[in-house]
Amino acid sequence: MRRGKDLAVLFGEFFQFGCFTFGGGWSIVAQMQRLYVEKKHTITGEELLDITSVGRSLPGTMIGNVAMLYGNHVAGLAGGVVCLFAMILPPFLVLSVLTLCYTAVRDNYWVAAAMTGVRASIVPIMASAALPLVKGAFRYPPCVAVALLSLSLYLFWNVSCVLLVVMGIVSGLLICEFYERRGGGTSHGAA
Repeated sequence: MRRGKDLAVLFGEFFQFGCFTFGGGWSIVAQMQRLYVEKKHTITGEELLDITSVGRSLPGTMIGNVAMLYGNHVAGLAGGVVCLFAMILPPFLVLSVLTLCYTAVRDNYWVAAAMTGVRASIVPIMASAALPLVKGAFRYPPCVAVALLSLSLYLFWNVSCVLLVVMGIVSGLLICEFYERRGGGTSHGAA
């Protein structure tokens, strides 16, 4: 009985998240940060960063992947499926309605003006999701160099995201191993 209640709560929470997916996955990560890290303490900020990193690295939509990973983390496979379904249900319903009346609203001034405001309001939501994740991303000082190198390679030399992720994995392994050998690492319990 308890498991069914837990799954129903997850469904309700992720259904609410799905109702506010404006701005893509980062707005959902901000909501997850507030609810699960700061309020309920069901995961740490570092665990949310790990889930988000893996979710971004997998094929498909980031937030669908994040929903599945979080649900699986807290309630097993059934939790993952419930979170994923609850997350995609609201946008699916809205898109179904919009598809039916798209031609009537696509050139509407009021709809375009409203979307301009929505886009502007999403930027701080996305930033609020990214800022808390920064702390967990830079556990060791060399991680900052890895981030700057990755940013440079991506922006100026158009290096593939896959290659950057592989570079990050190798760098992370080397950095953590270095700090473990020095005796100052905590990488085994965190990742």
